[in-house]
Amino acid sequence: MGSVLLTVLNGCSEFALLASGSSIAISQNAYVKAYNGVDVLTIMSTEKDIKNHVYDKTKEFINDQRRQQ
Repeated sequence: MGSVLLTVLNGCSEFALLASGSSIAISQNAYVKAYNGVDVLTIMSTEKDIKNHVYDKTKEFINDQRRQQ
C-alpha cells in the first residue's frame, strides 16, 4: 500500500514540476538552454532533433562497419 501511494505521489510531483514552466526555466543551466536552442533550430531546418541525427549516424556507422567485415 505504501509503495503504491509513493508511486502515485511521485508521479504527481513530476507532473506538477512539468506543469510549472517557471520552475523548469530556473533549474536549467546555460548548457541545457544552449542545447535546447540548437535543438530547436535543428528541428526547424531538418525536421529531426539532434538525438535522431546522432542515432541515424551511429546506425549508419555500425552498418558500414558490418559491411567491411
